[in-house]
Amino acid sequence: MLSKHLNPDQLIQAAKDKGHGIHSSTGHHAIHAYGARYGTEPIPKYRLPSKGVDADTAYQVVHDELSLDGSPALNLASFVHTWMPKQADQLMMENISKNFVDQDEYPATQTLHTRCISILADLWHAPSSEQAIGTATTGSSEAVQLGGLAMKRIWQEKRKAAGQSVHEPGPNIVMGANAQVALEKFARYFDVEARLVPISEESHYRLDPRRAMEYVDENTIGVFIILGSTYTGHYEPVKEMAALLDEYEKKTGHSVPIHVDAASGGFIAPFATPALEWDFRIPRVVSINASGHKFGLSYVGVGWVVWRAQAFLPKDLIFELHYLGSVEYSFSLNFSRPAHPVIAQYFNFVHLGREGYRNVALQDLKNARLLSRALERSGLFTVLSDIHRPKDKLATALKSTIGYDEENVDNYVPGLPVVSFRFSDEFKQKYPEVQQKWVQVLLRAKGWIVPNYELAPNLQHIEILRVVVRENMTAVMVDRLVADLLEVMEGLAKEDTPMHALTSLQSRKSVESHHGRLEEGSGSKPNGTYARQC
Repeated sequence: MLSKHLNPDQLIQAAKDKGHGIHSSTGHHAIHAYGARYGTEPIPKYRLPSKGVDADTAYQVVHDELSLDGSPALNLASFVHTWMPKQADQLMMENISKNFVDQDEYPATQTLHTRCISILADLWHAPSSEQAIGTATTGSSEAVQLGGLAMKRIWQEKRKAAGQSVHEPGPNIVMGANAQVALEKFARYFDVEARLVPISEESHYRLDPRRAMEYVDENTIGVFIILGSTYTGHYEPVKEMAALLDEYEKKTGHSVPIHVDAASGGFIAPFATPALEWDFRIPRVVSINASGHKFGLSYVGVGWVVWRAQAFLPKDLIFELHYLGSVEYSFSLNFSRPAHPVIAQYFNFVHLGREGYRNVALQDLKNARLLSRALERSGLFTVLSDIHRPKDKLATALKSTIGYDEENVDNYVPGLPVVSFRFSDEFKQKYPEVQQKWVQVLLRAKGWIVPNYELAPNLQHIEILRVVVRENMTAVMVDRLVADLLEVMEGLAKEDTPMHALTSLQSRKSVESHHGRLEEGSGSKPNGTYARQC
């Protein structure tokens, strides 16, 4: 409540040293220690300064302020990749000034872009990787818009050809209520009714294909299916949904296509579980998007959308541009954009190959299973994600009797390396006053960024904590995270207020904490300054 009544800028202004004479009332200046060293004036925060500063000073000022950000390596909330080899960093810096849209000026960059599209089309089993069409985007959000627009335009063309209205009652699109906001943005921005299918525990917190069919009609432009729910990492059943739509078409004559939002799964499933059918091997799948800057292992700024053939990208969405002395073709929402994210993606394709991507995906999943099992065995948490569970009853029986190869990813439920969990029922019954959201705050005090939020509509009464296991989340970091989680939970259990847990943060325990350290009480009692710990 206090923050609503106290203005920090006004407090700082009033607290400044006052000189003789007229007091300045400009306010909103950033005063930096480097000002004394470099002789700079205070820098206004919300308006352009009348004079600039030298580059070294500007760098140090901005660098220091950005140190208040969280650490990308400890940001377990985000799917976005945060590390690339130094050679990739160098390659991106060498090309950082190139504008991707200037095709005639940077033909080699366009060649790499075309290769990336062909590689993805082949990876996702397009009928012909040479005939497939696609484009780089700034991310999956833009890619989803393009995939949805293509389906809407094809639906409109069919309706017009049949002499039917495209306005009454208008187009709709079906998706699970767990859909990422980009999918709902498409519907809202482009005047399409979003039909959200409620999720349930029985449907594994994702789209239920049979229930989804209750929302399909002649005005459905398509179904968005998510290969990797952002809530729990579950893959939605593309093949089952396609089979039901096949039956629907036989009965009604209405063909409803599928766009797969594989923002994360598009770079996990082909390598970790290549036998899983979710892509262009299913004829009803007309387009797929993925984020290169997630499990494509590139820095942020690149996504991809690929159509199974040119027939599924209407010509009136492709613009012919007579620009800068050449004829260029564009079918994206943005125009100017940096070229270096595309170059970084091609670097990964060349550097890693199939084997490299598979190794990374398997290691991510292995570490996610490690975290999932540790959380469940603590008795403090219930894990909602399933990537650590046997994928069928036979595997479960084998594991409980003779055991099976726990290293083999094919023995587990396929999904993203995501661990979603909540307080166990036993913990909640024993400590009903403890709020799960406190865990997020207390972990943040230790550097970890682990979000706590509600599940999708229909299950919004359930709160979850979620960890995305990316390439830099090693087994050592899993150990550290589990140790910190247990410490936080122990603090909350001792006294059901966050204040007590905050006071306990001075001690950091882990499975390695006893190595090379004396036990408590091994030393003499402090009796002076030099006997005290620093």
